[in-house]
Amino acid sequence: MSMRQIRVVPDPVLRTPCDEIKEITPAVRRLVDDLLETVDDPGRAGLSANQIGVGLRAFSYNIDGKIGYVLNPVLEETSGEQYGDEGCLSVPGLWYKTRRAEYARVRGIDLDGKTVVLEGHGLFARMLQHETDHLAGHVYLDRLEKDERRAAMRQMRQAAR
Repeated sequence: MSMRQIRVVPDPVLRTPCDEIKEITPAVRRLVDDLLETVDDPGRAGLSANQIGVGLRAFSYNIDGKIGYVLNPVLEETSGEQYGDEGCLSVPGLWYKTRRAEYARVRGIDLDGKTVVLEGHGLFARMLQHETDHLAGHVYLDRLEKDERRAAMRQMRQAAR
């Protein structure tokens, strides 16, 4: 297990859709250990594999003291709407109001190949959507309203100078 470095925008790994995990190998087990260790830090709600440079469909989460992971997650259902502040480890220092579903359900597997269903409302639902977006090669900035997205991009360019 090791704490892994977080990749930040504009790293191309963040814009590349992740591959399905076809077999549970020792490398996949190490990936899960690293995801769990890296997400277990104050202020971290979720972490996708591509955020640590691995292009596989897996993420970990840390919400309200509950830490876990899922492999090959698929966002199955969403309902309702929430509009609130969202940030991202891969977009440090930027927080913008983002529209998400109020409820979300994800289905995947664990390291034993057993079905895992994660579902929830509010922050947990936001995290499920945020992390599955990452695995599809998207960051939360893609979901911002046009003017807010422009402002965020401008802020990122200024911070990079």
